[in-house]
Amino acid sequence: MQNEDKKTDSKSGSSKWYLGSAAALLLLKGKSLLALLKFSKFGGALISMAITISTYAIIYPWGFAVGFVLLLFVHELGHVLAAKRKGIPVSAPLFIPFLGALITMKRQPLDAQTEAYVAMGGPLLGTVGAVAVYAGAYATDSPLLYALAYVGFFLNLINLLPIHPLDGGRISTAVTRWLWLVGLLGGIVVVVYLKSFLFFLIWAFFAYDLYKKYVKRNKEEVKVQSFLQKPLVNVQHLYELGYPLPGPEHTRRLSFNTYSDLEGQQYVTVYMESLDVEQTLLMPQQCLVQDVWLNGVEHIPTPDAYQLRLLCGIDYIPFENDKYYEVPASSRWKFGIGYLALAVFLMGMMYVVHQHIGDIRL
Repeated sequence: MQNEDKKTDSKSGSSKWYLGSAAALLLLKGKSLLALLKFSKFGGALISMAITISTYAIIYPWGFAVGFVLLLFVHELGHVLAAKRKGIPVSAPLFIPFLGALITMKRQPLDAQTEAYVAMGGPLLGTVGAVAVYAGAYATDSPLLYALAYVGFFLNLINLLPIHPLDGGRISTAVTRWLWLVGLLGGIVVVVYLKSFLFFLIWAFFAYDLYKKYVKRNKEEVKVQSFLQKPLVNVQHLYELGYPLPGPEHTRRLSFNTYSDLEGQQYVTVYMESLDVEQTLLMPQQCLVQDVWLNGVEHIPTPDAYQLRLLCGIDYIPFENDKYYEVPASSRWKFGIGYLALAVFLMGMMYVVHQHIGDIRL
């Protein structure tokens, strides 16, 4: 019996501290991560979930691996439901071993209040999921469920740190951006405590982003950036007529129009009158378009059609809409109180679960 208790204690402690540290590192969310596998809308999610469970099961017991990934799923489901309530289309969750899970929004929020609402959905539903696991642990006195509950609370608490791209960093946009400074300083403490290189990378990218936005930008003039697009156009009718087509080295300035749709996506319509070409291109962000250039042409003859790939360079200055951060005072208070209350609740539940684990060891 004593040997069995020791094994249980060892697994419980190992699960708690190993996975507690790993959970802090899972949350690197980016706009340019892996695309969802397209077997069906949820095919990629199920496959990535199975791969992630199998990977964790190499290190941890199967029950813990399954429970941990399900907690991640509940957290991401909170983001999905919140985004749907705001009318923002999103992908199904994608799971990445030792990095966590993410969803991608098919269009960005139009204001900080919407961004914070979607971000808050994950920790809220994730906390509900962890509470359900804790209730099961309390009812069954299961060390495995207690360990999962602890990790679930820890995962959602770490995610509330006011650091981009964590949820707390996005919620901060609707409370006050001064919280980013708290995240910048507090992040150092977390890095030292967790001794995690991956979390250090998250913090370092966040620090560099703040430097670019609020220090470097104030020291120098905003530079014109360039964006290359390669639209493919069919010129079979001109080719058959023997019309002289531009060569590979052909360059010239192109006329253009630019506009934004109701979802905040900006487009540039490019015109090349000599070829009777009109192409609409999607910009990577809101910006002030300066010029559009044709920087070369690739000839692509095929059995069905003669095509040209136009190398279009778009010169632009990024535009940051300060009105994005304009949030009514009442909403700031609601998000602020909810944010603080959730963080305090999660810390309290971690303490409670820790006490239960200590009792089991005794």
